[in-house]
Amino acid sequence: MNFPLKTILIDDEPLALSRLRRLLEKHAAVFYIVSEAKNGAEGLIEINRFDPDIIFLDIEMPLLNGFEMLSKLTKMPLVVFSTAYDQYAIRAFEENSVDYLLKPVENDRLIKTIDKIRNIINAGINANGNVNPYSENLIRLLEEMKPKKEIFSLSVKTGDRILLIPLTEITHFEAEEKYVFLNTLDGQKYLLNYTLTSLEEKLPQHYLRISRAGIVNSHHIKEIQKHFNGKFMVIMRDRRASQLASGSTYSEAIRHLLDN
Repeated sequence: MNFPLKTILIDDEPLALSRLRRLLEKHAAVFYIVSEAKNGAEGLIEINRFDPDIIFLDIEMPLLNGFEMLSKLTKMPLVVFSTAYDQYAIRAFEENSVDYLLKPVENDRLIKTIDKIRNIINAGINANGNVNPYSENLIRLLEEMKPKKEIFSLSVKTGDRILLIPLTEITHFEAEEKYVFLNTLDGQKYLLNYTLTSLEEKLPQHYLRISRAGIVNSHHIKEIQKHFNGKFMVIMRDRRASQLASGSTYSEAIRHLLDN
């Protein structure tokens, strides 16, 4: 990556865009503006067209906001966020983007950003001539920010029928050899076509993984007893009063539950 950096500006406010352009043009040795876009959808097109080194990106935009646009990129440039809202200037983006600029952008603040860019490029160029711990961190952060699709039931097959079991009626899941079973308040047990790991990703936060073989619905825990070697025995509120032992590496989740 060489100076001047191929630069794209993405902002839905014409005045903010023109102000940023004028400021960057004062630093022609650092930035070479190849394109501009007024929303996230246009930004995607321009990024794919020009393959920029760096983008200045507004967060709140029509069609696609800044985060949504970034999540659709296959190759991540360096990113400087620009926003009128302090609420977006959070530590996560201080750590995972190059920088953020609060609007209206001032030249003195931009100079600090330029210094940071120079340091990143000087320190982060790898053997392939690319920068980018920041790109990898930002991609990971965007993945973490994606909202989980809320689910309310799970389907199970019994004979020729498919039943939808509400999450509110499920007490726990248990793995037995290669199979995973769903257990309900009324003591029923159904075979599932999910792994515990995939269930862990789908289920709401009140479902806790307590061992390699078990996930419990914390809303239906009746009792927690101390077990040997720092483990716990979790007794459920189902008709069978099912008992599940915690795994040693999962006990912290139960201690956290006890503290709340």
